[in-house]
Amino acid sequence: MSAARLQQLLEPAVAATGFDLEDVTVSPAGKRRVVKVVVDTDGGVDLDEVAEVARAVSEVLDEHPDLVQGAYTLEVTSPGVERPLTQPRHWRRAEGRLVKATLAEETVTGRVTGSTDVEVTLDVDGTPRTLLQAEVTKAVVQVEFTKGADA
Repeated sequence: MSAARLQQLLEPAVAATGFDLEDVTVSPAGKRRVVKVVVDTDGGVDLDEVAEVARAVSEVLDEHPDLVQGAYTLEVTSPGVERPLTQPRHWRRAEGRLVKATLAEETVTGRVTGSTDVEVTLDVDGTPRTLLQAEVTKAVVQVEFTKGADA
């Protein structure tokens, strides 16, 4: 079963729980497989919600035993900070966070102060800088041990 088909079948079940399906992977782990389902929402994900999504995903996997052949372990998780910002919702969820964005000719690091479906505004050393999301080739949240607003 292809990952695209698996994602296509799982997406409605995840959406019904109020979450966005960010990624699905199936990887070997000894004699088993690990089905990793990454979900997110604007308010973040807590453990009770992860359990709810896991139940919904399990139901789909039970209804379609051909999706993952053999024994498997299901992991439902939220995206880590290493997730690239590729969708407008990723930028919206990164508001207030420090981001490193790579464009064709330069790299810009700044704090996300706002975004739309088309552009994102960063505070770069106290100066607002608006970038078109389509021109960003790579963007990731930077790990901070102290957030700028907390300093």
